[in-house]
Amino acid sequence: MRHANHSPPRRGGGGTAGGASFIRRCALIDLVATFFFSALVLFLLLAFTPLGDPLAASGRRYLGRQSASFARQREKVITAIELGEEVVIESCPAEEVDKMPCEDPRRNSLFDRYMNFYRERHCPAPGEALLCLVPPPKGYRVRIPWPESLHKIWHDNMPYNKIAERKGHQGWMTEEGPYFIFPGGGTMFPDGAEQYIEKLGQYIPIKKGILRTALDMGCGVASFGGFLLKENLLTLSFAPRDSHKSQIQFALERGIPAFVAMLGTRRLPFPAYAFDLIHCSRCLIPFTAYNGSYIVEVDRLLRPGGYLVISGPPVKWAKQEFEWDHLQAAALALCYKLLVVDGNTAIWKKPSIASCLKENKLGIGYCRDSNDPSEAWYFKLNACVNKNLAKGEFAVGAIPKWPDRLLKPSPRLSLTERGDSFEADTQLWARRVEYYKKSLGIKLESPSVRNVMDMNANMGAFAAALSHNDVWVLNVVPVLFPLTLDVIYDRGLTGVYHDWCEAFSTYPRTYDLLHVSGISSLVADSSSNLNRYHLRTLSSFQSILGPFRKKILRAESGRRSETNKNAPRHLKMYCAWCHLVDLMVEMDRILRPKGTAVIRDSMEVIDKVAQIARAIRWTTDLHQAEPESPGDERILVITKNIVS
Repeated sequence: MRHANHSPPRRGGGGTAGGASFIRRCALIDLVATFFFSALVLFLLLAFTPLGDPLAASGRRYLGRQSASFARQREKVITAIELGEEVVIESCPAEEVDKMPCEDPRRNSLFDRYMNFYRERHCPAPGEALLCLVPPPKGYRVRIPWPESLHKIWHDNMPYNKIAERKGHQGWMTEEGPYFIFPGGGTMFPDGAEQYIEKLGQYIPIKKGILRTALDMGCGVASFGGFLLKENLLTLSFAPRDSHKSQIQFALERGIPAFVAMLGTRRLPFPAYAFDLIHCSRCLIPFTAYNGSYIVEVDRLLRPGGYLVISGPPVKWAKQEFEWDHLQAAALALCYKLLVVDGNTAIWKKPSIASCLKENKLGIGYCRDSNDPSEAWYFKLNACVNKNLAKGEFAVGAIPKWPDRLLKPSPRLSLTERGDSFEADTQLWARRVEYYKKSLGIKLESPSVRNVMDMNANMGAFAAALSHNDVWVLNVVPVLFPLTLDVIYDRGLTGVYHDWCEAFSTYPRTYDLLHVSGISSLVADSSSNLNRYHLRTLSSFQSILGPFRKKILRAESGRRSETNKNAPRHLKMYCAWCHLVDLMVEMDRILRPKGTAVIRDSMEVIDKVAQIARAIRWTTDLHQAEPESPGDERILVITKNIVS
C-alpha cells in the first residue's frame, strides 16, 4: 500500500514553488550542519590526536625562523653600541601598536589551556623579539590630565569600540564624539561605582583610614578602583589580555592603577598579606576549583583582619548553587567570618591574629615551613595555607592608619635585615625628590604626570616622597634583589615583583614618568660579564629553586663565581643574558609620548645610556647629582618624542 505524499503547506504561492522552497531550506540546513559537524571532528582530531602535532610544530618552526632573524638584527644593534657607533632603532610595524611581548596571543596559543596557563605571561627570550620602537596609533595626542581623565579620554589614543558597544548599557563606557566617556558603572553596579562603594561602606570601614591597599580582580575598566581613590584607598586593578583587548589600557589612560595579569597556575606577583581589601565583581574566577587553589591565593594576599568582597557569580546566583555552597565552605574552612550577603554581594572578614584552618573537603592543608608565602615570581600555586607567625603585628587595625603608616617602620623590616636604614632611606629620597623639582625642573606637580613607575623601588621611599602629589607610583622590586615589597605594602603603597630581563605586563604608552636608580643593576649584559639566574623557571623546578634563593641573592651582591659553580644544572638551563638596550627599548614601549624618564647611575653607565637614548630618538639632559651623592653619580633626564 502506497503512502500518501503530503506536500508542505503553501506560503503565498503554488504547491510546486512551495515544495521547491522547502527543499532548498532543508538543503541549506543540511549543508550548515555538515559544515559544523566536520569542523567539530577536525578540531577533535587536531586537539586530541597526533594529527595536530605537525600543525603546532609548523607554528613553532615559523616562530623559530622569525626569532632567528630578530636575534641577528638585535646583535647588529648591540655590536654597534658596544663599539661606540651611532645607530638608529627603527619603528615597529603599524600592527604592533599594542605590542605586549609577554602577552602575545600568537605565542601564548601554543601553550596548555589547563587552568588558563596559556593566558599567563610567556615571554620571548632576549633576542627572540623584534627590537623596535612601538609606534602610537594614528591621531594619538597627549592624554587628558587627571582628574578629568577619570571620566573621559581621547578615542584615537585607543580606537577600540568593542567594550563601549558591549558594555555601554552597564555604564562601563560610551563613545561620544572624539571621546570615550566613563560613567563609572560596572556589570554588578550599573548605577555607578560611587553608589556601590557607599553600599559596601555599610559593612566595611572604607572612610576611616583603617584600610589603604586594595586589589580589584578582573577589574574591567577599573571604575571601582578609580572611585575608591578619593577615599584614600589605593586600589591596584588587574585583568588579563582578553577579547575586549584594552580594558587595562583604558584604565591606565584614565590614570587608575592597573596592570595585566591572569590568575591561572601561578601566584600573582605580590608578597603575602599585601592587601587590606580584595574585591571581585563578576570576575568569574572559580575560587574553589583545583582543590581551592584560587581561594588560597586570595588568603595569601589578604592581610589578617582584611575584607574579601565577591559580587556576582556564584553568590546567590541561579544555577550556581553548588559553587556557592563550595565557596561558603571554603571561607568557613579558612575561618573567615561572613559579615553579610546583600543580594549578589557577599562580604567576609579574615581572622586578625593567627592562621586558622578547619577540616575541609577541598584538600586545603597547611604549607611546609620552607614555603615562603612572599615568593611570587613564576611560583606555582599551592593548595595550602601558610601559618601566620606575625602574631597580628601587621593586621588590619593593628597596623597604623593611613597616612601614619607611610612613615612608620614596618614590623616586617626585621625580615629584610634593613630595619636601621628605613628612616635614613626615607629622608634621603625626600631630599632627592625636592632636588628633582627645584634643580632639575621635573614637573612632578604637573597635571601631565599621573602614572609613575619606580623601576628599582627598594623600600618605596621615592614613592613616599611623592605622597602629597596627585600621582600614584607603581613600585617595582626586581626579583633578584631583597624582597622588600611587603615593607612597601605595609607603608600603604603598591607595587609588583618583576625581572627587567623580561617585558613588563602593561600596554604601550601607559606611564608618564619612569624612575630608575642604578639602571645597570637591573640587567646583565655582555660588558658586565654577569651570569644572571633567571627566575623564569617552570613550575616543576620550584622545589629546586627555593633552597638556592639565598645563594642567588649573594651572587648579586658580589660572590657570583662560587654561586655559579655550585648552582644546580636545572637553574643553569635558565640562565639568560639581557642587555641595556633591551631594557631601554622596553622603557620606550611603556612610556607615553612626551613622557619623562629619570635615570641615576655612574658616569660610565650614563654615557652608555645616553648613546642608546640617541638610538631610540629620546631627548636627553644631563645633570649633576645632589651634593651628598657619590662623586661619580649623574642623573639623565629623558623626554620621549612621538615617533611614527
